[in-house]
Amino acid sequence: MHKLWNNESPVLVEDLQYISSDSVIPWNKLDGKKILITGATGLIGSLLVKALLYAAESKNLNLTVMAFVRNIAKAERVFKAELELKNTLLQFVENDVCSTFCSDLHADYIIHTASPTASIDFVEKPVDTILTTFCGTWNLLELAKECGCQGFVYLSSMEIYGKLAHENASEDDSGYINPLVIRNSYPQAKRIAESLCAAYASQYGVQANIVRLTLTFGPGVSQDDNRVFMQFARSIKNGKDIVLHTQGRTKRDYLYTADAVRGILSVLLLGNKGEAYNLSNPDTYISIYDMAQLCASLSHKKINVTFECSPEKQNIYSPDLKINLDINKINELNKFEKIPLKIMFERMLEYME
Repeated sequence: MHKLWNNESPVLVEDLQYISSDSVIPWNKLDGKKILITGATGLIGSLLVKALLYAAESKNLNLTVMAFVRNIAKAERVFKAELELKNTLLQFVENDVCSTFCSDLHADYIIHTASPTASIDFVEKPVDTILTTFCGTWNLLELAKECGCQGFVYLSSMEIYGKLAHENASEDDSGYINPLVIRNSYPQAKRIAESLCAAYASQYGVQANIVRLTLTFGPGVSQDDNRVFMQFARSIKNGKDIVLHTQGRTKRDYLYTADAVRGILSVLLLGNKGEAYNLSNPDTYISIYDMAQLCASLSHKKINVTFECSPEKQNIYSPDLKINLDINKINELNKFEKIPLKIMFERMLEYME
C-alpha cells in the first residue's frame, strides 16, 4: 500500500481495510468512474472519501473521488494524509450544495451526505435547516438527472419516523411529526427530501436511493463534535462525570462509522431505484441513560451519571422516543456482522488518543 497511509490514524486505517474487505460490494462497478460525495469533510462523508481512495489502491481501481466541500482549507486539513492523491484519484470541488454548480461538473455516482446536524441549529435556524436540506437535494438530483447518473444515495435519518405506536420501525412505517414544533424542521425537511428522491426516480428515471441512518459514530469524529456520543467520550477521556440534559429515556440503536460506509456503498451499487433502506445495528438498542452508564464503566477513573435538565434545554432535544430500526431490507442486499456498541466507544477513544 502507498506510504501515505502511514500518515493516517492506525485505527482508521484498520477501518479502511475492514471496509475494502467486503466481498459483497461490487467494487468493479466503480472502475473508471467519478464519484461525487457531498459533505465530504463531515464524519460519514470523509470516511467515504478515504474508503474509496483506499479501495482504489487495494483493488487497482481507476476511479476519481470528487470531494464536494465548502472550504478547501478545511478539506486539506481533513485529508492531510491523502493530499498526495490530489489531482489524480482525489479532487476537491469547492461549492455550496445550495448554489449553482459548474456547468462542466459530471459524476457517475453521487452520495449526498451534506446536511445540518446540530440540534441547536434545528431550533435557532429552522429556515436554514429546511432550505439547505431541500435546495441541496434538489440541486444534486438535477445534476444526477443531467449526468445520467448510475447511482445516487441520499443520506436521510431515523428521525423521519416521528412518533410511532410501536418500537420496531420498517421502511413502510410513518409516525406523527408536528410540523409546527420548530425542532421538527429537521425531520420534516428530511421527509420532503426523501419524497423528492422518489419523485425524481419516478418521473425522470434517476437511480435515486435513500439510506435512513441511525446515530453513527467511530474513528474520524471531530474533537469538537457536540452530539451525545462525543459528549460521553470526552467525559471518559477526561475522567469527568457524564451530565445528561434529559432523563435519558430515549431508546434507539447506533451504528459504527465503518459499518455505515459498507451499508451506504451497498445501497449505491445494489439498491433498487426509488427505495429507502434502514441502516443501523439493532443489537445496540439502548436508552441514552443506559448508554451513559456503559460509558462510565469504560473510564479508568470513577465517574458518575448526573442530570441537569433545565426547561430551556428541553426544546433543543427531540422528545422521548423508542425506535429500533428494522434492517431486514438492507440485509437482502448485504448482510454482515456489525461492530458492538462497547467496541464502538473503545475504538473511537483509541482514535481520540
